[in-house]
Amino acid sequence: MLLAVFFFGCKKKKASLAGDEKVEVTDFIEAFEPLTLPYRLTDTLINKKNSDSLSISYKIFTQFVPDSIFTKAFGKGVKVKIYAIGKAGIEKKENYLLAKAVLGTKKAAYILCFDKNNKYSGSMAFLVPDQYVSTQQAALIDKNYTITKSIQRKNGDGSLSEGKDVYVFNSESKSFMLIMTDALDEKPAEVTNPIDTLPRKNKFSADYVKNKTDYISIRDTRKPGKVVFFVHFEKNNGECTGELKGEAVLTSSTTAVYRAGGDPCVLQFTFSPSSVTMKEVEGCGSRRGLRCLFEGNYPRKKEIKAKQPKKKTVVKKIA
Repeated sequence: MLLAVFFFGCKKKKASLAGDEKVEVTDFIEAFEPLTLPYRLTDTLINKKNSDSLSISYKIFTQFVPDSIFTKAFGKGVKVKIYAIGKAGIEKKENYLLAKAVLGTKKAAYILCFDKNNKYSGSMAFLVPDQYVSTQQAALIDKNYTITKSIQRKNGDGSLSEGKDVYVFNSESKSFMLIMTDALDEKPAEVTNPIDTLPRKNKFSADYVKNKTDYISIRDTRKPGKVVFFVHFEKNNGECTGELKGEAVLTSSTTAVYRAGGDPCVLQFTFSPSSVTMKEVEGCGSRRGLRCLFEGNYPRKKEIKAKQPKKKTVVKKIA
């Protein structure tokens, strides 16, 4: 018992970042709690009030990160309130820290990169909400440390427009590099089914469709006892969207379950001859908006098979 008390008494506590005293960079990074990837932040979540226990003083933060990162969103020379969101890292390579800055009613989130020697390497705005009620924004960092920033806008005619930018960190240039962009425009985004051309010999392999933006596709895989699926939906007049592609295990004669290592999302598909019912068993919040779930009954769409050309009958003339 005495040894146990001694061990826990001597265990190093995380340094507080709320004061003005100088701390080591290792203490600064350690103070950020680990995140489970993929991690998704929305403009609704960023507006929630933060606990004071997550506060980082401006003086300590700027010991390691230049205050110029706040200039574009908040203006030059202002002192914002800063809160730790969390961290994720690649062993012996980089650490990615997420922090939130607040000035009055304005808020923004930033992603910071520290190299394997715990030296600051670069940063960028992760999510900066705009003032428009017609738009929704989200930012996601996945298990490959790819950052996706997306925006959705409801147009005056009720249609939806979507835009997306994808970034990765470039260690040579010490900056986040844009690798893909899908510009926001006035036209509704067209949904492409990425598994449409896969075979559908399994008895459950089919399209289960409510409408062109709300459907489930099931296709065959080469792995026995599994199917591949793609789900896309837009609900509540476009106020909530969700999308997920993966493999589900056939757990019974009528049921398939999606469960993947490192992903908290669990989905269940229950099949009948004419439909499939989808249920969100465990939280899939990183794959959808906040005001809807992966759920519902989807009728099976009859497959239209291509007509085979009729063979021409050749009549030979007898001389």
